[in-house]
Amino acid sequence: MKNIKIFDTTLRDGEQSPGCSMNLAEKLQLAKQLEKLNVDIIEAGFAIASKGDFESIQSIANTLKNTTVASLSRALTKDIDCAWESIKSAKYPRIHTFIATSDIHMKYKLQMNEDSVVERAVNMVKYAKKYCSDIEFSAEDATRSKLPFLYRIFTEVIKAGATTINIPDTVGYTTPHEYYKFIRAIKENVPGIDKVDISVHCHNDLGMAVANSLIAIEAGATQIECTVNGIGERAGNAALEEIVMAMKTRNDLMKAYTNINTEEILKTSEHLSRITGVNVQPNKAIVGANAFAHEAGIHQHGVLAERTTYEIMTPESIGLTDNKLVLGKHSGKHAFIDKLQELGYSLEEKETSFLFDRFKTLCDKKKTVYDSDIEALIADELSASSSVYKLEKYVVNTGNDMTTTACIEISKDNERYESVAIGQGPINASFEAVKKVLGKDFEDFELFDYSIDSVSNGNDALGEVVLKLKKGDSIYKGKGLSVDIIESSIRAYLNAINRYMVVKSKI
Repeated sequence: MKNIKIFDTTLRDGEQSPGCSMNLAEKLQLAKQLEKLNVDIIEAGFAIASKGDFESIQSIANTLKNTTVASLSRALTKDIDCAWESIKSAKYPRIHTFIATSDIHMKYKLQMNEDSVVERAVNMVKYAKKYCSDIEFSAEDATRSKLPFLYRIFTEVIKAGATTINIPDTVGYTTPHEYYKFIRAIKENVPGIDKVDISVHCHNDLGMAVANSLIAIEAGATQIECTVNGIGERAGNAALEEIVMAMKTRNDLMKAYTNINTEEILKTSEHLSRITGVNVQPNKAIVGANAFAHEAGIHQHGVLAERTTYEIMTPESIGLTDNKLVLGKHSGKHAFIDKLQELGYSLEEKETSFLFDRFKTLCDKKKTVYDSDIEALIADELSASSSVYKLEKYVVNTGNDMTTTACIEISKDNERYESVAIGQGPINASFEAVKKVLGKDFEDFELFDYSIDSVSNGNDALGEVVLKLKKGDSIYKGKGLSVDIIESSIRAYLNAINRYMVVKSKI
């Protein structure tokens, strides 16, 4: 059996999924969880893309102890310089550089011929090599590139010092049978390729990303690039959890294994969903709510008699356990910290103290506090870590035969501001009051999307609101959490405004 490296790009390609942007605190928390999941490489971002990306990569590189940290760069010296600066403190740094190799990309995007693309790729691999030994080279849009040209460019970059060769299906174009032959041809016609890792990065535009990744292993790939929950550009990437569990469940066929701690899979999936506000569909393989649910009578009878009749893997193998009461209003701070560590969180003392205060407040409002409630509080705090405006208090008067009014008090820089507004119901009135408090510059924000979900069980469950505000052509996502859906909504609205303020401050 051969070992397959898992290269997680949730923080880079995954974040490109619409609505899945993350702030620095959220990225760092997810990176820590990915290290607990035991991925081999984390692609922490695209350093030159923005100041925020650079800072988050640098923070991750400074924090992780056991995982290789990669930074993406175009085949340009300025990109590679920036990538190195972001990861140079990592225990195991990797520079990942790429250039397009398909005719359509070279003609219309790069406006370069084959000779100049090869020359650029070789020079940039050599340039990156002066910074660190671990260099990955990707041929963007490889599956729509000419094989003889790929033989040539891969041969030359290996000579130049590349240690990993990536053959991405950038637009999700290929099929498993075709991809197998494609990778075999490269493996058989590129001198020195047996001395480097062969990587694949499959997109899901035609729904075949996981199938293509698995067939690539059979063809000779030794590294799979993927994302948690399959998030990513357009239709997403190959889903990490599906690839890993397919290999584990069918190791009789695959003859390969990963280093992934599979019992952390569900926790990692839920971490990501809470951070982004994007939940997986109930019938999602491995981590969906229905993945281990049995409703049909014949299935229930079979599972009760012998689980393997309808379960090809155990719920425990991915870390699935029932929610349970863990803490209450009489619990102390030490017990709370122990619970945070048990749930997989490593937070600063200031963050822990603030969360403990919110936890105690929640205990006064809820009879039963679940692990999921605590995790939701953490996600809410991470989301609000860069707040400019904060909700201090609110009063809403509403009824079916009266005009709804909302009075909102918001603080900024320790100054408090208050306003009253009317509206079509309590949430609309609250949003109008927030706009009045913030002033004319915020009047043109339009509510683009709004949803609310129950975080845990019971009629006193925490309600998590996820909404999007539109200003011009830009959209800002916000999340809010409370047992009161009006408060959740106000917090979500302010969270979106605060995200706008962060973006505005960097322009």
